[in-house]
Amino acid sequence: MKAVIFDMDGVIIDSQSIHFEVDMQTLKELGCSISVEELEKYAGATNEYVFTDIKKNYNIDKSVEEIIKYKVEMVKKRIIQSDLEPMEGIKEILIELKNKNIPAAIASSSPKDLISVVISKFKLENYFKYIVSGEDVKNGKPNPEIYIKTAKKLEISPEYCTVIEDSRNGVLAAKAAGMNCIGFRNINSGNQDLSKADIVVKSLLEIKFL
Repeated sequence: MKAVIFDMDGVIIDSQSIHFEVDMQTLKELGCSISVEELEKYAGATNEYVFTDIKKNYNIDKSVEEIIKYKVEMVKKRIIQSDLEPMEGIKEILIELKNKNIPAAIASSSPKDLISVVISKFKLENYFKYIVSGEDVKNGKPNPEIYIKTAKKLEISPEYCTVIEDSRNGVLAAKAAGMNCIGFRNINSGNQDLSKADIVVKSLLEIKFL
């Protein structure tokens, strides 16, 4: 292992439930009633994919761009105003990687400005060499493009990269990219199938890098 790539929502910050709540509220205001269980299948996917699919299935009039802009602003406000801390174990992992000179990166389906809000709130700027967002790729997770792009930025072959993911879509993307994947079973990320991960942990504190 020569690099570690982190998903953000549900891994660095326990924010997947915030996304579910905001998505439901946003769609309710547009006359669309959708359950958490229905939203769980979209975990890890880009906003563009999620709302394009929902707009088509529920015949929503608003444009995808308008829906996303509203949703992202709401999520940013919720995170900024919240008393959330990084997921238990994240800072320990980042410190360990830094001490061992193993580069870390973020590959998140969230937009750049939302990632920036999280990184700034928790003062994690110095721990990540690169940040790749859903806006940087044409194809979101489960397509492997975001992980392949991150490996290229790190200048490290995918086979030497380890990914930490909490969603089915993220795990599939990491494995399709040819990377080792640690599945983190975050109960707040819903009923996610992590069976394709190389190992599955219930706590980030279980993760140790030799």
